[in-house]
This record gives sequence, C-alpha cells and structure tokens, in this order.
Amino acid sequence: MSRTFPLAGLLRLRHLQQDSAAGLLASANNRLASTETKRDRAAAELEASTAEATDAATLAAIAASRAASRSLLHDLDALRQQQRRDAERAQAAFNAARAQSIALEKLEARHAASEAFTFLKAEQGALDEMASVARQRRTEGISQ
Repeated sequence: MSRTFPLAGLLRLRHLQQDSAAGLLASANNRLASTETKRDRAAAELEASTAEATDAATLAAIAASRAASRSLLHDLDALRQQQRRDAERAQAAFNAARAQSIALEKLEARHAASEAFTFLKAEQGALDEMASVARQRRTEGISQ
C-alpha cells in the first residue's frame, strides 16, 4: 500500500494561503480599475465642459467648478498611486505564496513518482516470480 504524502496538510495550507493572496490581489486590482475609471470619467467631463460666462457670477461659478474638478482629479491621482502600490504589494504576496505552493507541489510529485516506482517494482517482482514458477512447472512437466 502506498504512503500518503507526508506534507499533504502543509500543501493544503499553502494552497489556502495562495487562494487568499489571489483574492486580495483581485480585490486590489478591482479597486484600482474602479478608481482609474472614475478618474478618466472626471477628466473627460472637465475637458468637455463648454460653459460660457455671460456675467461675473457665471464666471465665478465656472471657475469654482473647474477648481473643484481639478482638486477631484488630484485626489483621484493620489488615490490611484496608493492603490497601485497596494496592488504591487498584493502581487508580491501572491507570488511568494505561489512559490511556496510550487515547492511543495514538486515534492509531492517526486513522492508520487517514488511511490509509483516502488509499487511497479514490487509488481514486477511478483510477475517475475510467477513466470519463474510457470517455467519451472513446464520444465518439470517436460522431463517426466
């Protein structure tokens, strides 16, 4: 009977850690994509504004609106930079978790190959023994 992989529990833990890191990475990438979409939309709206000032009050309102839009763009740019750093850290954490999983997966594959070799070697020994007994019976039957 073949032995189970002695580090199977640790491998399951590494896979759970990898899945968790993948979820955090996906979440970080989604937040970044959402912020970039908001930033692009705000920039497009600022560029598309075509209001014309007809008096001083309208001019002041237009200036205030554009200043608020520029401030929003600045805030979104800062948020986007922070989210990029967060996504990069999440990617590094995922890569580290994946590397740990891969190392154990390779050990598991070697273990499985070793167990298969041991099983096949024992099976071949049994087949050789059966063939030897059959030959011996044939030669005994011929000599009688």
